[in-house]
Amino acid sequence: MLIFENIRLAISSIRVNKMRSFLTMLGMIIGIGSVIAIVSLGDTMRTLMANEYQNVGLGLAYMYVSKPDDVSTDNDFFTVEEAENIKEAMGDAVSYVGFQSSQRTDMKAGRKTSTLYLSGLAENPTALKDLKILYGRMLNDSDFQNKRNYVVLQKETAEEFFGDANAVGRTVEVKLNEDTEELLVIGVYENTDSAFMKLMSGGSMQTAYVPESLLISEDAYNWSIYFIVSDVDQMQQTVERVKGYTARMKNLEPEYLISSSAAEEMEMVDTMLGAMSSVVGAIAAISLLVGGIGIMNIMLVSVTERTREIGIRKALGAKTRDILIQFLVEAAMISAAGGVIGTFLGISVVALGGMAFGLETVVKPQTILVAVAFSAVVGLGFGLYPARKAAKADPVVALRYE
Repeated sequence: MLIFENIRLAISSIRVNKMRSFLTMLGMIIGIGSVIAIVSLGDTMRTLMANEYQNVGLGLAYMYVSKPDDVSTDNDFFTVEEAENIKEAMGDAVSYVGFQSSQRTDMKAGRKTSTLYLSGLAENPTALKDLKILYGRMLNDSDFQNKRNYVVLQKETAEEFFGDANAVGRTVEVKLNEDTEELLVIGVYENTDSAFMKLMSGGSMQTAYVPESLLISEDAYNWSIYFIVSDVDQMQQTVERVKGYTARMKNLEPEYLISSSAAEEMEMVDTMLGAMSSVVGAIAAISLLVGGIGIMNIMLVSVTERTREIGIRKALGAKTRDILIQFLVEAAMISAAGGVIGTFLGISVVALGGMAFGLETVVKPQTILVAVAFSAVVGLGFGLYPARKAAKADPVVALRYE
């Protein structure tokens, strides 16, 4: 029951010196709050980036030619025919081959004009962009093969031009490769990008999709080629197959073909964000040490002020261990109170930030446990010296203290 008596004494001491106790806790509050907020922000960004790469598709990869002499020839670029050859040679291992072509252009319908992105889709377009179609239909292989003047509009674009989201059957005019073309709206889609992606893209520029064959001529040269690997588990092997075939087809050294994939990029980004979060979190944790020093300082003052009390307790039979535990419990309670308040502060900051930017935040329980445990260790560690000083006080000298 001694521990409960020590807790009661600690609470009494804290209540007597409310402002001083709060200022002592402040270092721990700021430290814990900062660590939880920063680490949680890093975890949130890692989760968001992982989700975005999942949405893009971890099977997406691209390839380009890079020679050490930096002298480019026509053979260093890719043509439509070469893209078709790669897709045919890879068979079911690759579900999509294209050039990710896009251009910023003005679209016109009647008297209304708007600037947007026009993005091209090749054969098997849903492998690259599985749009949520609200009205009409998605582009298909036949549209690409026959270079049909079709377009799929974003819902907001359709509403802006025609006052109604269901714009299927309407026509718009756009400039394609210096020529003005009339496109038939065959579908309207809803943008399901996350709030994070909308924020990163500015949120205002809308995208319309057309057959890629409208944007790229048969004899055009493209610096990179994109493809989607059907089985992500066979990602590395399939990419090497594509590179090997392409090197033979273009009569190039395999090392001149540089490739990367969404899975590789996601891993790199995750590693970078994880490292940054750890480093910044460690820097923020320094404030916990500052808070610990504050606890030690105030406990030394408390020991000095309560010297006569210590002497009386020892004269009444309190052991050195009892006095040590009493002051350690007080230091631990100050540290724990600061830790609890700091935890709620850190979680609140992350939650408010998520609400402000429309993001789903991630606060891992282990982050809270580690931060609070560290604060407890700091509090006990820095409270040990004042507690030992109080415990070793000579009762005769202490009773004479005024």
